Amino acid sequence: MHFDVLTLFPAIFAGPLEESILKRAQESGRLSVALHNIRDYATDKHHITDDTPYGGGGGMVMKPGPIFAAAEAALAGESGAPVVLLTPQGRPFTQAIAAELAHHRKILLICGRYEGVDERVRQHLASDEISIGDYVLTGGELAALVIIDAVTRLLPGVLGDPGAACEDSYARNLLEGPHYTRPFEFRGWEAPEVLLSGDHAAVARWRREQALRRTFERRPDLLKQADLTRQDREFLAQLIQIPKS
Repeated sequence: MHFDVLTLFPAIFAGPLEESILKRAQESGRLSVALHNIRDYATDKHHITDDTPYGGGGGMVMKPGPIFAAAEAALAGESGAPVVLLTPQGRPFTQAIAAELAHHRKILLICGRYEGVDERVRQHLASDEISIGDYVLTGGELAALVIIDAVTRLLPGVLGDPGAACEDSYARNLLEGPHYTRPFEFRGWEAPEVLLSGDHAAVARWRREQALRRTFERRPDLLKQADLTRQDREFLAQLIQIPKS
């Protein structure tokens, strides 16, 4: 998987890309990231990449020319790669979208700044628009890192446990249940006995029920898309009958 990132501030990416899973994914050849400074593609003397908006108003707008030039250089005539504009106006990023993007060999991410980008970038260059939440960031760099991280961990061989990504929150429209480790007793609080029982079927069922309970309590909207068994539905029916404290 290769990411091309168009940004005015490539140094923002240094820390996250040089640590933990993203670092190991690059070292193993499963991930590569190329950072393209949009300012390098401005043709004027001072490498200006923004200007005042037509019609007046506060803030500055990123000019289309340097962005188009940077994208065309990164793609080098290659077709089919998604060109994603990171914007609060885009479709909300989800685990399903991360899985969708993970099927591509190459992805280009455009990091906006200031009041945004010239509309012609949206209309004639971007093939997709993504938002990572209902809030506004200073720029698209953090959103790009979120997408790179979420997509990379879905690539084969990136995580130590091949099935780990399938058990993550949102992977099956359920939140993960609680986890415990040593010591068994900590400050008077004990881990559930079932987890030490050695009964794999009982442990699996407990974990499933805890995931259902946590989703029901915190994100009941997810249950509408979850693939639920008859046993799952019976357990949820019991929860509905239990009055909340």
